[in-house]
Amino acid sequence: MRLAGLDIGTSGCKITVLEQNGMVSGRFYQDYPVSRTSSEHEIDAAQIWLAVVDILTKAAAEYKDIAGIGVTSFGETFVLLDENDRPVCNSMLYTDPRGEEECQHLSDIIGKENISRITGLNPHSMYSLPKLMWLKNNKPELYKKTSKILLIGDYIVYMLTRKTQIDYSLASRTMAFDINNLEWSKDMMNAAGIDVSLFSKPVAIGTNAGTIPRDLAGKLGFTNDVLIASCGHDQVAAAVGCGVFYGHTAVDGAGSVQCVTPVFSREYINDALVNGNYAVVPYIETGKYVCYAFSFTGGALLKWFTDKFTGGAYPEENIFMSEPTGILALPHFSGAATPYMDSGSKGAIVGLTLTHTQKDIFYALMEGVCYEMRLNIDCLNGAGIKFERLRAAGGGANSGVWMQMKADVLNMPVTALQSAEAGAVGSAMMTGVAVGLFDDLRSAAKIFVQEKETYYPRAEMHEKYNEIYERYKKLYSAVRPLM
Repeated sequence: MRLAGLDIGTSGCKITVLEQNGMVSGRFYQDYPVSRTSSEHEIDAAQIWLAVVDILTKAAAEYKDIAGIGVTSFGETFVLLDENDRPVCNSMLYTDPRGEEECQHLSDIIGKENISRITGLNPHSMYSLPKLMWLKNNKPELYKKTSKILLIGDYIVYMLTRKTQIDYSLASRTMAFDINNLEWSKDMMNAAGIDVSLFSKPVAIGTNAGTIPRDLAGKLGFTNDVLIASCGHDQVAAAVGCGVFYGHTAVDGAGSVQCVTPVFSREYINDALVNGNYAVVPYIETGKYVCYAFSFTGGALLKWFTDKFTGGAYPEENIFMSEPTGILALPHFSGAATPYMDSGSKGAIVGLTLTHTQKDIFYALMEGVCYEMRLNIDCLNGAGIKFERLRAAGGGANSGVWMQMKADVLNMPVTALQSAEAGAVGSAMMTGVAVGLFDDLRSAAKIFVQEKETYYPRAEMHEKYNEIYERYKKLYSAVRPLM
């Protein structure tokens, strides 16, 4: 018996097949086009479905004993389906500029504080509800054709099982979900003028959606019953895949986007958390939540540098760095994420001299991402959310120098995991519980979550980094007025 995690991203989808012992058997990937203009950022959901069919067919041809597939996806983007289950239009990505006026309208009606209390979110046009309002107001003929409103994750689950269900973590990305009562908010839907009956039924993360119908399974090449599970927003699946279920350990998602994900209880949901733009998301256990502290550029920043300046080559790493570079690098090359959420912010590299080399600048970019996470962790601490160590996954977890740098800057142990694909592992773990292979996620974690190496902070390096961090805290406010 094998398990698989199906991850739907903004530019492509992949399925990772895992053995019962947690080892990866195979991976299949297919990209799809994204359209971006100055006024519209869109994706064709039908193309996503075709890509999913393609990789599932390839996986079925090679692995005949896949018992279950967990589906995880990016958030916010929704699909409008007509009565024949065909998309009535392209889907707006979270970066699409439409919906700002509608978001302000919601804030005026309900109040910013009430929206945050209900949804766990600071009102923003990136979320689904304001964009749905824009579409209904500006293209009413499309809204009238709509028989279902699905986010990408529950769209794929529906296409695979014919069941309309959405897990709590993905539903929370709409700005229409009540995170306290775990149901669609009638107040938000009524204020937006959106019919709540068009949405999928909210369910717990990891809920079994049923098996792929025999006719579709046959077309894909599956000869056995294959269970499908709704495994949540991609960052939540990654937290499960890191085996993080408690408060003193958080996730270090060291991928293209750098994201730290802590787990906390309801009593820690407060104004300081929401005002810092930390989205509060229901987690796998009742009364437990996560939030996302992130930078849009993590590994993507290092790839940019190597692509543009080193011909794709990464500088040779020396894990035993004895000195910080002293260069201040603001990693806002794609805008600022938490705690600022400032799309107009730009990247900056400050403090260069004629003695600095490519390697110095490369390491300074690494340091900048670390300082940005330190800033976020300080904000979380101020909101009462504290943790003592990180578990790291993603491509960046393979970099010993970056893991040691994080440990030194943050002054906490950072443990790299054997598998960099935490989202796929988390999806497989949840699916393993759904098919009855494991009693619970903690049992699954004992098998699937394997530690590779722990990097401990060095006191002398932390002291040196701390001096520079005090200057880094002033960098955004110094640079932003110039941009």
